[in-house]
Amino acid sequence: YLKCIDPQCGMEYPIESTNVQCEKGHLLDVKYKHTPSENLKEVFYDRRNSQGNIFNESGVWRFRELLNFCQIDTENIEECSKFLVSLDGAEGRLSKPYHMAKASELVGISNDNLWLQPEGYNPSGSFKDNGMATAVTHAKMVGAKKIVCASTGNTSASAGMFAANEGINCDVYIPAGQIAPGKLSQAYQFGAQILEIDGNFDDALKQSLDDAQNHDGYTVNSVNPFRIEGQKTIPFRALEYLNWEVPDWIVYPGGALGNTSSCGKALMELYEWGWIKKIPRIAVINSEGASTLSDLYNGKFEGEELRWNKGKPNTELITKYYDDLDAKGIRPKTKATAIQIGRPANILKGLRALEFTNGVATTVSDSEMLDGMSVVGLNGFDCEMASGASVVGVKKLMNEGIIKKDDTVVGILTGRQKDAMLPVDYHNNPQNKFAKPPKN
Repeated sequence: YLKCIDPQCGMEYPIESTNVQCEKGHLLDVKYKHTPSENLKEVFYDRRNSQGNIFNESGVWRFRELLNFCQIDTENIEECSKFLVSLDGAEGRLSKPYHMAKASELVGISNDNLWLQPEGYNPSGSFKDNGMATAVTHAKMVGAKKIVCASTGNTSASAGMFAANEGINCDVYIPAGQIAPGKLSQAYQFGAQILEIDGNFDDALKQSLDDAQNHDGYTVNSVNPFRIEGQKTIPFRALEYLNWEVPDWIVYPGGALGNTSSCGKALMELYEWGWIKKIPRIAVINSEGASTLSDLYNGKFEGEELRWNKGKPNTELITKYYDDLDAKGIRPKTKATAIQIGRPANILKGLRALEFTNGVATTVSDSEMLDGMSVVGLNGFDCEMASGASVVGVKKLMNEGIIKKDDTVVGILTGRQKDAMLPVDYHNNPQNKFAKPPKN
């Protein structure tokens, strides 16, 4: 069933509901009535030898007992095939944490203590496929004929891909001129209907939500609680590959805060079920040019540190902050377009996650993110600029003494490179830390 995240409200809806908010405008959680047995850890491990079962191959549906909102027999492959949406098991299949020595050297941490998990090896090239598999599964379950999203690029690619695979329509609202061509071309290639908005991502999201509500669309942005369910498998996979030995930190780039929210929900559930005894701290790394969470969380606006406050956050402070941005004509601005978001739709769930994990939020510059992106490449892995925030965010937090040298850290690399000119321009500037300019 679905339940409002506001403890003072707590409204509940049947699992077939397509609401993304309660009647009072609060976000919703997917809730499960039964506590899963910890013995499932062995089942999940055994499924890595998939024996031709695509749902065991899938890095999402391998954990299907923890995501069983369809309420199916998870061992019955015919039922799985009927209900679960999968791209031949490819979503999350190649996603796991790795040591990257050159990144560890940049950060200043032992290579044994830093793990980086590339989500760019998902079929559409980003972490979005984890959540899109579950969101489109729910869309299929309720008979949706069209999915709708707003996007800075990766969501449009993932939504278009899954929609094409399932034979349903897909409308994508984009801020005109603010999406990397490599991402936009994917949405076109998959047959999505592109709608260009004069504004930024926040404007596009508003229009997409209006479209879904008024024209029988199904929203697949991360305000959809079923998107969050699939993205929980990112920390599930990280923990499984660490033999369920919980790291001290899990670090994410911060945009709409869907990943922060999903990680927080995953950790809350695992702790409640007794699957983990220790709670890792979440660190969210904003761009300096799109720093809403960091500004509010760290008291940089009106001197008040915004907190979840056990379900009683000061939402008026958020409204004042947004009004102040509008009054000053400030719009989010960063070359890391994946996190160029000024009004994170999941800010309240993000605050809840940070409170549960005693988390932190900070910012890094564009030049720092480009260094982070580039050093990942020197280890033979590909990532986009926003993913570089995880690397240099760890470096910054270590320099500030927040992350300790003997802490174990998992950094999430959210997507692969789709803006071809970013690395070209970076390496053609010899002033950049890892630049390797062409020779004549």
